[in-house]
Amino acid sequence: MTQKASASLRPSPQIYRWYLPPKPRALRPRAEPQPLPRLTLARRLFRRALWLLARAARHALTETQVEGLEHLPPQGPALLVVNHLGDADVVLLLSVLPWCPEVLASQHLQEEGPWLRALLQAYGVIWVYRGTADRAALKAALEALRLGRVLGLAPEGRQSLIGGLETGTPGAAYLALKSKAPVVPVAITGTENWAVFPRLKRGRRLHFTLRVGQPFFPQPQSQDRRQALQEVTEQIMLTLARLLPPEYRGVYADRVQG
Repeated sequence: MTQKASASLRPSPQIYRWYLPPKPRALRPRAEPQPLPRLTLARRLFRRALWLLARAARHALTETQVEGLEHLPPQGPALLVVNHLGDADVVLLLSVLPWCPEVLASQHLQEEGPWLRALLQAYGVIWVYRGTADRAALKAALEALRLGRVLGLAPEGRQSLIGGLETGTPGAAYLALKSKAPVVPVAITGTENWAVFPRLKRGRRLHFTLRVGQPFFPQPQSQDRRQALQEVTEQIMLTLARLLPPEYRGVYADRVQG
């Protein structure tokens, strides 16, 4: 069974209450270059078609409560950070945004099937090797921000196994500090695979929420690079936690008041 298929059958995250598997690492280092995908006319049209399909799917299959769209910038550069609960996150996010962002996607998705690989290649994602300092992916991401684009990523580094926020990884913090682009937090609820797929099979509507927070510029106190990354990662994750209801705050629940 593939990782994607098994994810759709994942039971309640309570099974991870006592043991949380370590975050995945790429089995091999990157050997190929990672240029920023070109925004050709064909790619722009393809992204527009996906945007229209995502909007149609949201209206047909879900009841979605959306808040804070006024906080979205009209254009980049901006770093969009999103909590990652399930496969529906991508469709929901794309259906709500006024533009199609550049996206960091794990290289393991290329092994999930030829149709998914072809879809992501056509969209033009930036492939990233998880659990490593993937300099090629970071360089492409910084180039996107330099060109005034919006870049989206999940700072947890994987789809949550606990049904709430997991510990953040430093990639988003590095990009924010290096690019000086504003960070736009987006909090999503209701998109867990273990809840979504059974409801779809029974023909029941899905209930999602999406909340956009105010953009901010992280401000580390430390001059030490490693410590600054930790501080900004904490700022990003706590900002996401404050946008989420208490049951979705995960490992940051005790550090958020209210």
